[in-house]
Order: sequence, then structure tokens, then C-alpha cells
Amino acid sequence: MQKSAPLFTPVLIVGSLIVLIGFAIRASFGVFQIPIAEDFGWMRADFSLAIAIQNLAWGIGQPIFGAIAERIGDRKAIIMGAVAYALGLLLSAGATTPLAHQMYEVLVGFGIAGTGFGVILAVVGRASSDENRSMSLAIATAAGSAGQVFGAPIAEYLLSFMSWQMVFVVFAITILAALLMLPFMRAPAQASKAELEESIGALLTRAFRDPSYTMIFLGFFSCGYQLAFITAHFPAFVTEMCGPIASGGMLTTLGISTTSALGAVAISLIGVANIVGTIAAGWAGKRFTKKYLLAGIYAGRTLVAAWFIMTPMTPTTVIVFSILMGSLWLATVPLTSGLVAHIYGLRYMGTLYGIVFFSHQLGSFLGVWLGGRLYDIYGTYTHVWWVGVGVGAFSALIHLPIREKRSPIAAPAA
Repeated sequence: MQKSAPLFTPVLIVGSLIVLIGFAIRASFGVFQIPIAEDFGWMRADFSLAIAIQNLAWGIGQPIFGAIAERIGDRKAIIMGAVAYALGLLLSAGATTPLAHQMYEVLVGFGIAGTGFGVILAVVGRASSDENRSMSLAIATAAGSAGQVFGAPIAEYLLSFMSWQMVFVVFAITILAALLMLPFMRAPAQASKAELEESIGALLTRAFRDPSYTMIFLGFFSCGYQLAFITAHFPAFVTEMCGPIASGGMLTTLGISTTSALGAVAISLIGVANIVGTIAAGWAGKRFTKKYLLAGIYAGRTLVAAWFIMTPMTPTTVIVFSILMGSLWLATVPLTSGLVAHIYGLRYMGTLYGIVFFSHQLGSFLGVWLGGRLYDIYGTYTHVWWVGVGVGAFSALIHLPIREKRSPIAAPAA
């Protein structure tokens, strides 16, 4: 009897650790909203725009780093990403104007692209066997959630005894230290002979002419909108709007006595729940139709967000919302990346998924920037929440007509 391929390979382990570190840093930026605004007397929209630009740069950089990885090698692309990430953090630590922060977040965004899902998932996908690919992609994605579990509380803890500038320096050193694991990350180029013969131009033409690719692209928009808005604004939202935390209750027993601490913990709870949700999505993606799973996830997010905004906010509703939304948080990523690989093959998965991910980051830019802008105008986040409900419903519907079957490879030119 033939021995099955192992699930946990060095590529999967190292890739997951790099994603974990990169996402721990990225997920902490919402914690800095209030400290930076109070330090300089800025409007909420000023730092929100910096985070929004970071997300947009991440989206622009994703297909670029995917192409770099396919052209000169995965590890070189990751090194370039980590250096850009660290440089952006160090420059941000010395920035004193909103414009400077906004400019330096371009580097941070490119750094996230080089060390994040676009490059790492493509490497993991190629290094995985057919039977393990869906679960491997889910584990690497769940590692991002594990980073989210630690990122916001670590930032909150570091801010208790050092300035936000020094926290940025610590984060820069940490992302560079992740490069020490790269020698263990070697991925074979698993692709069929026909895929290897097809040029990137021919594949892009084939994908752009396929309505299913367009629908995947459009459907990923709401994922970015909802996740980035919550990551960037939820800690501040909870800090300002949540009802008082009862003295002597379960939360105070756990050391959560302020709404500020609850906001940071809420981001962690989302990450914890998402580890379970993402692994479950990977398991389900091997057994059920991916487009229907994606439609169900987006519908679930829409209902959870609508319930939360219509319910008076208390510590209990914050915790319930964090767990429910967290279980659906990044569950879309292994399914979306797996769908791209299933339809168009593995050879240029990084580039094709990177282009789809750009839609995700357009949504991220809008969610973060609109959150800060409408807050400054109306003094509330309610309008931004309802936009998120609307785009979530749109994504649930647009996944339904996708044709989930292998796209035929164009014959090479004679």
C-alpha cells in the first residue's frame, strides 16, 4: 500500500511561522489608533488613512511579489518583503506628520505582501500533495489568525511601559528575525507539463476572459472591507461605545477591567475563533463545493454584523460577536486560493491569487479609510457597519454562478 504524503512539511511549518509573525504585527495597528492620535492631536481619519494606504499597498504589492517569487524564487521575494516591512516600521516610528505616516505605510503594505498570503500560500500549495493541499492552505491561513491572537495584546502590553515608537522598532526587529527560518523553506514546482508550457500572458488572458475569475475577484472585495475595518477600528469602537465592565465579573477575573483592554482582547478572540473556522474551511473545501461554502461564509458574516450593530453593545455582545465573526474571519482565504488553484492550476497561482487579492485590499482600503472619515463626520461607526452588511450580501450572491471546474489550458503557439 502506498504511503500517504505527510501533511506537516518544513515548507508548511516555516511558511506558517512567517505568516504568524507578519500578521501579528499587522493586526496590532488598530491598538495604535488612539495613542498616536492623542500624541499629535490628529483627527481619527489621519491615522486611519495611513492604515488604509497600507492595505492598498498590500493589495498592489501582492501580484507583484507573486510574480517576483515565480520569476526569481520564493525565498528572495520573502526577504525583499521582510526588509520593506522593517524599513516601513522604522520610518513610521520617526514620523511626526500624517503625510509621513501615510507614505511610510506604503512600505509596510509591500512588506506584508512579500511575507503574507500571496507568496506563502503559493509556496505551500506547490509543496503540498493533492490530498493535503486544501488542509495545508487552511493551516497556513490559520497561522495568520494565530498572529492576530497575539498581536493586539502584545502591542497593548508593550504600550504599557514603552512608547508606540519603540513598539514599532521592536516589531521591525522581529520581522527581520523571521528570515532566519528561510533556509528550511524549499518548495518543488509541482505543475503539469501543460501548465509549465503555458506562458503567464496566455494564462492571464484565459483568466480575464473567464466570468468566474471576475466573480471571484469581485466577491473578495467585501472580505477585505469587513476584516480591515474591524481590525483597524474595533478596538477604538469598543473603547468608546461599550457599556461598563461589571466589577468582580468574569472579565475582571481575567484581568480585563477597561474597555480598551476588551477591545484588544476582542481582536485576539477573533483570531482564536478563526483558527478553528479556517481549519474547518480547509477540511470542508476538500469535500464540498468551494463556491457554496464561500457563499455561506459571506452570508453568515452579513447576518452576524447586522445583529451586532442592531444590538446595544455590552461586554457580552462584544465577546459573542468576536467569536462568531472570528469563526468566519479568514475561512474565505483557503477556499478562494484553493478555488483559483483548482480552476487555473499551480504554475502561476501566486500571480493569479495576487490579482484577486487586490480586490480584497481595495475593500480593505475603503473599509479603513471610510471608517475614520465617517467617524469624524458623524461621530459614529454605524454607517460604515451597514455598508459592510451590504457588500457582504453582495459577495454571498456573486459566488453562486461561478463555474467550479478546471479551465482548459490553451494550446501553445506553433
